[in-house]
Amino acid sequence: MRQALLAILLAGALTAQTKSDNATPAAVPDLLKPATLNQTAPAAFRVKLTTTKGDVIVEVTRDWAPLGADRFYNLVQAGFFTDCSFYRTIAGFMTQFGISARPEVTRAWGDATIPDDPVKQSNTRGKITFATAGPNTRSTQFFINFGDNARLDALGFAPFGEVVEGMDVVDKIYPGYDAAPADQYLLIQEQGKAFLDKAFPMLDRILTAAIVPVPAEPKPAATPEK
Repeated sequence: MRQALLAILLAGALTAQTKSDNATPAAVPDLLKPATLNQTAPAAFRVKLTTTKGDVIVEVTRDWAPLGADRFYNLVQAGFFTDCSFYRTIAGFMTQFGISARPEVTRAWGDATIPDDPVKQSNTRGKITFATAGPNTRSTQFFINFGDNARLDALGFAPFGEVVEGMDVVDKIYPGYDAAPADQYLLIQEQGKAFLDKAFPMLDRILTAAIVPVPAEPKPAATPEK
């Protein structure tokens, strides 16, 4: 009886091991394979943008725009923003970034769009939002609002986070270029950082981007006993 029971247990263990061996492993995040960057972001998280002008802390609230927050989170985790230039800065309006320094990465993300999120927050000063080419075209480009751009709300631009530290740094981003005209925009995509360094040497850029802890909320003071 004991031998029969032992045989059954061994057979079950072997079956479980076989299923485990045959399981499809989770895809390793790879910037050249957008589909592998598919983690769900935390409900709230912070990103430190180390820029050529100083540090900027962005706090993202996933509930504001869940799909947008997830995309931003995955791009940060994968190192997409390393050496990413603020290639379009319009004083009083916004500063835009999100074309990779690496042309092969830009090509990989050409069709990796996500659907729009409903607009829950207004495009006020410090809010970060996706740049788009129309409905449901959000991909890897973003802008930070310099001022109150609430007129963008009705156009479907859904903020997913805001600058909570370093807005004075954002204000200092070099505004002397607008590299967005069609011919230059294509060259940025095709040649990346090499083109920008040559054609627009004064551009500021993100050196690195990293997830950083959200500070714990202070505990309420204890009420003295009567």
